Amino acid sequence: MVQQGDGTRHAAASLRGSGDDEPDEAREAVVTAGAPRSWGRRRRADLARELRVAGRAGGALALLAALAAAWWSGPSWATPALVVVAAAGALLAVVDARTYRLPDVIVLPTGVAVVVLLAVASLAAGDGEPLVRALAGGAVGFCAYAALRLAHPPGLGFGDVKLAGTLGTPLAWLGWAELVAGLLLPFLLGGAWALGLVISRRARRDTAVAFGPFMVLGAGVAAGWGQTTTGAVLGG
Repeated sequence: MVQQGDGTRHAAASLRGSGDDEPDEAREAVVTAGAPRSWGRRRRADLARELRVAGRAGGALALLAALAAAWWSGPSWATPALVVVAAAGALLAVVDARTYRLPDVIVLPTGVAVVVLLAVASLAAGDGEPLVRALAGGAVGFCAYAALRLAHPPGLGFGDVKLAGTLGTPLAWLGWAELVAGLLLPFLLGGAWALGLVISRRARRDTAVAFGPFMVLGAGVAAGWGQTTTGAVLGG
């Protein structure tokens, strides 16, 4: 089932793809079709307010995630990149949970910063292979999720596709197993959560559940236990 009245998409399996934050004319035309123009302005104002609230709420979680990433990575040239993506991921998870949006203003600069920091790490270590793998992993993540969006548009938003590329880069830096686990786990975690809500009657089958938080959680689990997780998921 697809509902486009609010500029987003609902998946019948309860997971809801997250769009980006583009307030473009075409989207607004869909939002305000047949409604007073002031209604569209109120919707934009409500979304902006939700983004501000989510940003404040996610700040503390982002700090904790950054500290955890720094502790886990230890003294390494790649640590700054992992800290950046952990902090941004935590913030995005909170924002998406509240607004069903993954803002470009966070996703895109994070992706660029991670690539630059990993390039510095590669140069400092004198080894270009991890950087090539990381860039390939980011492309794989983006293309894989883009293919899924094309195959089943209600399941993923374009914000999810861009986030997959951003998360895929550092995951592939850690290894191919981490990348595979990071791409697969969100569907298992999100599906299990949605099923639990339905079984406990806290939600219906068509209740929207943001997908971004599960992408971030899946990436975190994959970073810590990539080899083990990939083997379990693939039955190896």
